[in-house]
Amino acid sequence: MIDYSCVDCFSGAGGLALGLSNAGIEPLLSFDNDRHCIDSFEMNAKYFKHPALCEGIEDMLGGRLLDLAGVEKGELFLLAGGPPCQGFSVQRIGEDNDPRNLLVLQYAQLIEEVMPRYFLMENVSGIRGKRGKTVLAELERRLTAAGYQLHEKLLNAQDYGVPQRRKRFVVVGERRDNGPCCYEFPKPSAECHTVRDAIGSLPEPPQDGSPHPDYPLHRRDRLSDLNKKRLAALKEGQGRDSLPEELLADCHKVSSSVIGHRNVYGRMSWDEVAPTITARFDSFTRGQFGHPEQLRSISLLEGALLQTFPPDFAFAGNKVEIARQIGNAVPPVLAEVIGRSLIECEQRKGME
Repeated sequence: MIDYSCVDCFSGAGGLALGLSNAGIEPLLSFDNDRHCIDSFEMNAKYFKHPALCEGIEDMLGGRLLDLAGVEKGELFLLAGGPPCQGFSVQRIGEDNDPRNLLVLQYAQLIEEVMPRYFLMENVSGIRGKRGKTVLAELERRLTAAGYQLHEKLLNAQDYGVPQRRKRFVVVGERRDNGPCCYEFPKPSAECHTVRDAIGSLPEPPQDGSPHPDYPLHRRDRLSDLNKKRLAALKEGQGRDSLPEELLADCHKVSSSVIGHRNVYGRMSWDEVAPTITARFDSFTRGQFGHPEQLRSISLLEGALLQTFPPDFAFAGNKVEIARQIGNAVPPVLAEVIGRSLIECEQRKGME
């Protein structure tokens, strides 16, 4: 009988581990080099029973991960992770040779050492572009040579029950010596979840900026008088292109068709999915992160719900650190759908 176990690499605050666990894949170990993320694991004993370590992938090489997880090479069902992707982002400004890109190849090395039945890598779509294609090609070459059949697809989280547009490139590796390769990516759901579905039932947070008494992460961000005027001038779904000229920032007086950033200073729409929840979703100046009708940016809790975390999930750190954990997470609902597809693949092998 297959032991559906996994190790969660580059774990963040636990979105991937939570979703895989809900699918029936038991995490043996999570690790991340961000102390706040590991503290978030420790604050959520209700959801996580396995150890989470504040260590980097370089600390897991050379057989250490196998020792910590208590498994032999080839025994683990799934090695899963999303190497930090900022170096591949199409929105990033700077040199193409970002040192964070090399984490993908260290992840490939870890896969070669552990040789799980399956591996999962999630990343931004930009990994297939100018900044990432060389690194991706090297990962593909190495892991194909190591004995894996690779399956690759650009998934949009909104197609799988997440109330958010979020395109991510997913690579699933299926070890060829475990029977015929039959992995299939999950089929999109017919049901679309909206902003209203996710956050429409929440009470309004206190006007004074204090946390809501029932929801510690539900509080208002402080807005300047000018930003209050900007937000008040917008209807749901509108962004900077709908602002009167006197309320535009100087840098936005050039058309968004020329400089982009169409949705900064924007409001979400109740009956549509949210935009991609980023690491700075806590400020409507960074995107379409204004509440659909109230005079505020969405709260940390609302961002977490749009990422499909449970409402009682706790995060460690200050406001900026929590927003980063939420925005960088794999939505648990998407992780669960992918996890189920892996189990279904393994079960098909057992029927043949």
